[in-house]
Amino acid sequence: MRNRFSWVGSERDFIDEKNVCSIDRVKVGRFGGNSSAGQYKNEDGCIVWVGENWEFAAILDAHYSAESAELIIRTLDEFHHELIRLIAKPGFHDLQEKLLSIFQSDKFLDQCKKVKGETACLICIRKDNYLWWFSVGDCVVYVFHPDFIALDQFQLNQRQFYEWIGQVNTFDKAVPCFSSGIRELRKGVNRIFMTTDGLLECPGEPYSNPIDLVKKMDGEQLEDAFSLILTKIEKNNVRDSTTMIGWTVNISQQGSIPSDVVEN
Repeated sequence: MRNRFSWVGSERDFIDEKNVCSIDRVKVGRFGGNSSAGQYKNEDGCIVWVGENWEFAAILDAHYSAESAELIIRTLDEFHHELIRLIAKPGFHDLQEKLLSIFQSDKFLDQCKKVKGETACLICIRKDNYLWWFSVGDCVVYVFHPDFIALDQFQLNQRQFYEWIGQVNTFDKAVPCFSSGIRELRKGVNRIFMTTDGLLECPGEPYSNPIDLVKKMDGEQLEDAFSLILTKIEKNNVRDSTTMIGWTVNISQQGSIPSDVVEN
């Protein structure tokens, strides 16, 4: 069973073609868009690494060309062993500092100046009962759990426009702009879902409301849910490419609860 995977749309574009594959317990869904809507290239990309008690996933949505997505995938693969070592350490501080040092290094900044275009980049790492995310741009990550759903809490990061890595590069600014955070997962089944914006901006906006994603994933195996989602946006004649990453984590620890609530 594979536990390490990377792909970029310049390798295979999946235009007019839906694909759902498994990397260990993680599912990846890809659709390059409809040629009938004018699509002719796919500039998305992704990386998935799976360990015993953790997952590392990155999703990219480039424009003008896929070169910036290709660069980030190569760079993360280059630091694979070091990042895996840091995942084993407590917390996420060292991981974030390492990623910032990579993206702000002279070598990486020089390479960015040579690529055509730029990319949004969302990186998520789940270990034990915590999920950490690091976001530049407008890709999105959700956590679906009954406790969160009951309070209309779905999306972890906010979409940020005019923020990229590549030829136009936030890390080449005097003050880089990015967002990051950590979420404690709840006891029971948590579904983690990442997507590029093709899904959200599909004609008719069938999945602009996260509750519609919840409904699709709640009653289906994740692989089947991904297939249904991609079929829906294909039928809606989406042009933009969509890449999705998702996995399910069953947490045994009780999450934080208010002090005046008795634990069941």
